[in-house]
Amino acid sequence: MQTETSLARRYHWCSDGLDSFVTEPHTAVCGAHQGDILNLTHQSAINTQEAMLEITEEKPANILQEIPHMQLPTHYGVKSTDVDLRRLGSVLWLAQEQEVTNFEDLLLLKGLGPRTLQSLTLVSEVIHGTPSRFNDPARFSFAHGSKGGKPFAVPTKVYYVVITTLKDSVEKSKINLSEKSNAIAKLTTLAQRAEQNFTPDRSFDDYITHERKESHKYGGRTIDGWEK
Repeated sequence: MQTETSLARRYHWCSDGLDSFVTEPHTAVCGAHQGDILNLTHQSAINTQEAMLEITEEKPANILQEIPHMQLPTHYGVKSTDVDLRRLGSVLWLAQEQEVTNFEDLLLLKGLGPRTLQSLTLVSEVIHGTPSRFNDPARFSFAHGSKGGKPFAVPTKVYYVVITTLKDSVEKSKINLSEKSNAIAKLTTLAQRAEQNFTPDRSFDDYITHERKESHKYGGRTIDGWEK
């Protein structure tokens, strides 16, 4: 997408001597150069292609079991009725609680700000949470917002730190240095533990108002531009 105009990039390609539609089928690509693009037909993308095919070979029964947990409301935006405030509130409280850095399991995450820790906890739940944790999936929009500003603008500064943190944990786990991965997984356990006796002290609207007020500090951005 072109961020300035919200229009998609468009290209035309030529396939003289076509041998395969999925392995470098084009002999030429025509279009105004607008930066790097993702080319899943390149030789170096073969592993990615294979991984995508593995998903299609998953047993339908396994996929169907997950579908009920992936249903979202049909209305635009996020309403208080879409979110379990006790569950969401405990995540936000955990991120703001300074004592969280005293947990030995989280020392490798020390230095991340409260807002980043909030997003990382919600992302951790998406990765490590049990199916029962997905009966209010709208709360995950509190991790990184949305381009439409519902419930709030994308905090780009937080977004990129979370990506970097996850990428670093994945790379280290490849060489058997999985401590950071374990720390990220531990966030889910801590959030569930905090939720057990948690009583929300703010309303859903209060959370939204606070996030929008602070949005500009975190590089908040929507399709309408940067938050002021």
